[in-house]
Amino acid sequence: MQPDLELVQVGPETSFKAWAHGYPYRTVRWHFHPECELHLVTHTSGTFMVGDHVGSFEPGHLVLIGPNLPHNWISATEPGEVVPERGLVLQFTRESIAAAARGFPELAGLETLLGDASRGIEFGPGLAGPAAALMTELIAATGVRRLAVFLELLDRLAHHPRRPLLGPEYRFDPGAATAGTINHVLAHIDTHLDHDLREADLAALCGRSASAFSRLFRQHTGMGFSRYVNRLRIDRACHLLMAGDRPVTAICFEVGFNNVSNFNRQFLAHKGVAPSRFRASHRLVAAPAGGPAPGGRSPRRAAPATLSPIPTAETFP
Repeated sequence: MQPDLELVQVGPETSFKAWAHGYPYRTVRWHFHPECELHLVTHTSGTFMVGDHVGSFEPGHLVLIGPNLPHNWISATEPGEVVPERGLVLQFTRESIAAAARGFPELAGLETLLGDASRGIEFGPGLAGPAAALMTELIAATGVRRLAVFLELLDRLAHHPRRPLLGPEYRFDPGAATAGTINHVLAHIDTHLDHDLREADLAALCGRSASAFSRLFRQHTGMGFSRYVNRLRIDRACHLLMAGDRPVTAICFEVGFNNVSNFNRQFLAHKGVAPSRFRASHRLVAAPAGGPAPGGRSPRRAAPATLSPIPTAETFP
C-alpha cells in the first residue's frame, strides 16, 4: 500500500510546527512528508510502523523521523473510543537547521542527529518526561522563547542514547508514491495558485467524480477545497505584504483572488485584521526604534491600545 503525502501547514511567521492530537485523527494513517518529525506518545499503546520497521509503543515512546519516511502509529483502543490526546508532534525541515548552522556554527552538531533520523531514531528511557515538558511549552511559546525551546529540545535529543529503526538498505521513492494520486492535484494547486482553480477540473485531473474528489480531498487535507485554496492564498499574501511595498490590490490578484472585496473578506476571516493593517503592524514590529520601516518610509504610529495582536496560521478557522 502506497503511503499518502501529508501537507504540513506552517504559518508565515513560524519556521516549524508543534501540536498535539488525539486518536482517531485524520493524520493517523500510513503517510509521509518532506519534514522531519519528532513524535511522542502520551497516551495509549499499540503498534507503530516506520518504513519497513514494525514495533510496539506505549506512553513515553519517542521517535525522530527523517524526511520522506512513511510512518504510522495505531493505538489499541476499543471500537468507538476517542482519546483526547494521543501524542505530541514537532515538524520542521532539515534545510532550516542547515541554513541556521551557516550563521551559527554551534548548531553544526545537530547534523549528526538529523543524519541518523534519515533511518528513524528511537530514543532510550529517561527522555520522555523532559521532552514532553519542552514540547508542551513549544506549542504555546512565541517569538525568541519559542526558538530557544526548540533548540533546547534538539540539543537534548542530540545527547541522549538512541537506536536506528531502519537498515541502510531501506529505500523509499516519494515520487512513485505521489504519481497519479491526489498529491499530484495538490502540487498543481500550489503551482497554479494565481489561476482560476475549479474543484470539478481538479477532480477530472485525478480521475475522480466531483463527489468522490470532495470526500478524498477533505480526508487528505482535513478541510474543504475552497478553504484549502483560500488558506494557501492568504499565506502567500502575508509573505508579500511583509516583504515589500506592492499595493494591496496588486497582491490580491497575484495570489489568485479575482476581486479585492473577496480578498479583504477572506483575509479578515483568516487573520483577524485587514491586509493594510497586517502590513502596518508588522512594520511597527520590524522597524528599528525611530527608524524607517522597510522600503524607506517612516511607519505610521498606531495607538498601542487599538493595535490587535496578529493571529498566526494556527488560528485559521
